[in-house]
Amino acid sequence: MITANMVKELREQTGAGMLDCKKALTETNGNMEEATTWLREKGISKAAKKQSRIAAEGLAYAKVNGNKAVIVEVNSETDFVAKNPEFTSLVENIANSILNSNVTSMEEAMKLEIDGKTIEEVIVDKTATIGEKLSFRRFELVEKNDTEVFGTYSHMGGKIVTLDILEGTDEEVAKDVAMQIAAMRPLYLDKESVPEERVEKERAILTEQAENEGLDANKLPMIVNGRLNKFYEEVCLLDQGFVKENKMKVSKYVESKGMKVLSFTRYEVGEGMEKREENFADEVAKQING
Repeated sequence: MITANMVKELREQTGAGMLDCKKALTETNGNMEEATTWLREKGISKAAKKQSRIAAEGLAYAKVNGNKAVIVEVNSETDFVAKNPEFTSLVENIANSILNSNVTSMEEAMKLEIDGKTIEEVIVDKTATIGEKLSFRRFELVEKNDTEVFGTYSHMGGKIVTLDILEGTDEEVAKDVAMQIAAMRPLYLDKESVPEERVEKERAILTEQAENEGLDANKLPMIVNGRLNKFYEEVCLLDQGFVKENKMKVSKYVESKGMKVLSFTRYEVGEGMEKREENFADEVAKQING
């Protein structure tokens, strides 16, 4: 009989997850030494020991298939591995697997299969063979109808990837907007999309700034509203100046083509994550001396 204490002991020894430890003990009839070997053979023990390490490099990738499109981010520890064909193939396989499904959560996505193994299992295997912590961070699976068009853009070899949906059929316009999203980092589609609490927080900051500047109190509301419009121009896609023709707003450019932006997603690899401080030369030296 496999007890909770046995699973706990094996987990402490190997760093592997509880379910993997339980499976290892079941496969080896409760023999702790054989279970440890089983985990090592499967690459699970080796992979588990890397889980505390930081994986904030990697790739973002978008793919379109008919009326469905997906954008994913998969992380590695170093940019060197992010360029490895085995890693880029993993990213593409994950994207293809999701594109051929209707999953709506990471939990569901992790259970999808690639060549007979779940994505979760494949990541563990690749972590062991590639030698770095790998992590499937996020995805967005979207659909359009026949009167709409996708636009995608990849910058810096997959460090920044964008995906948008426009009403209309001109793919070049959709790509132009995707490039805009990559370059200018909008947070929202338009003014109406900005949460009210974010607007009020910005208004309070701008009001305090204006007061500290000693401006005419009677003119404060007008000054603050003017500065709030500048804020919208920075964070709202449709209010931004179009990168190819800065005097024209994105909204006007799209309208001039008889189209309308419906939604967008922008992934920048590692955004919001802690970065590794070690450089590659130090890492190599550590491997040689270790």
